[in-house]
Amino acid sequence: MMTTTPDPDKPHLETDDRFPSGPWEGYFLEPRLSNRFRMELSLEFADGRMTGDGLDYVGPFVIHGRYDTNDGKCTWVKQYLGQHAVYYEGYNEGRGIWGTWEIRQIGRGGFHIWPEGMSGTSSEKAAESEDLPASIRFEDEVPASLEPSLF
Repeated sequence: MMTTTPDPDKPHLETDDRFPSGPWEGYFLEPRLSNRFRMELSLEFADGRMTGDGLDYVGPFVIHGRYDTNDGKCTWVKQYLGQHAVYYEGYNEGRGIWGTWEIRQIGRGGFHIWPEGMSGTSSEKAAESEDLPASIRFEDEVPASLEPSLF
């Protein structure tokens, strides 16, 4: 009988229910345009790293960042292919990830993303009516681990 040994180089997918790998959806708010813009994402959560890709009205993008199961905090860079980067910071409290995005020197706004399938009518209504966390702030300097030039 053959036994397989775990590959130490292969990431261990997250088992915390708040961070399932797979399809996610959501929106970001653009204050200058007073609109919500839909996002479709494919995310992988493993060993504290968050990676993936997606599409929204601006175009296709890739995501590289980090998450913490202890406090639910998530930070990442959404790098549009051939375009600008957007910095995201938020928290997952069991109903997806809420927080703020920022494009330096241009602006910032709110966002909410959640695993596909969680977006039933009650989740969408909650997303429309609930306030974003007020305590989320970007630090003056973006951590070097999140700089898009490293990807």
